[in-house]
Amino acid sequence: MKSITINGSLRESVGRKSTKALRNADQVPCVLYGGDKTVHFSAAELAFSKLVYTPNAHTVVISLASGESFNAILQDIQFHPVTDRILHVDFYQLFDDKEITMDIPVAFTGNSRGVRAGGVLRKNKRSLRIKALPGNLPDFIEADISELKIGNKLYITALESEGYKFMHPENTVVCLVKRSRTSVADDADDEEEGEEETAAAE
Repeated sequence: MKSITINGSLRESVGRKSTKALRNADQVPCVLYGGDKTVHFSAAELAFSKLVYTPNAHTVVISLASGESFNAILQDIQFHPVTDRILHVDFYQLFDDKEITMDIPVAFTGNSRGVRAGGVLRKNKRSLRIKALPGNLPDFIEADISELKIGNKLYITALESEGYKFMHPENTVVCLVKRSRTSVADDADDEEEGEEETAAAE
């Protein structure tokens, strides 16, 4: 999985006054959990643009001015209710030998037979939660829709899961092809053609 580096500085104070001062300076207060100690630091708000405003999943390298460096994932983020500015970010530290749970985007590939016939692809799951070692985290999960006919569903059990496991029930529907007015007309035409062929044969 691709990684993004966030450069930051340790926070000397975590009080409300210092937090407000950080935000006034376009800095975001952050906390790193999951390790031997909780790390409080701050980073420039612009540093989060490639991490937050994207559908892609990334791991994070937190590089502090003190020389310390941590591998992590984004755990939680708080936005201002009016301005949408980032108010606070929580990270969770990664370890090579410790499994982590993370939401991974689904990449839909292929040309569905049902869609070609006029059906509509409904994407029930645009991301899926998996559990894996950090080294096995994929950039995306591929969902091949090529064989889906109208009315067919693609279940999570049909997806490859080598190196990780899904944190969803086996009956989870990732996507399906719904019938549309166009597809109903196509079905009727197919039936009429079939009847004509039968009559001609007789």
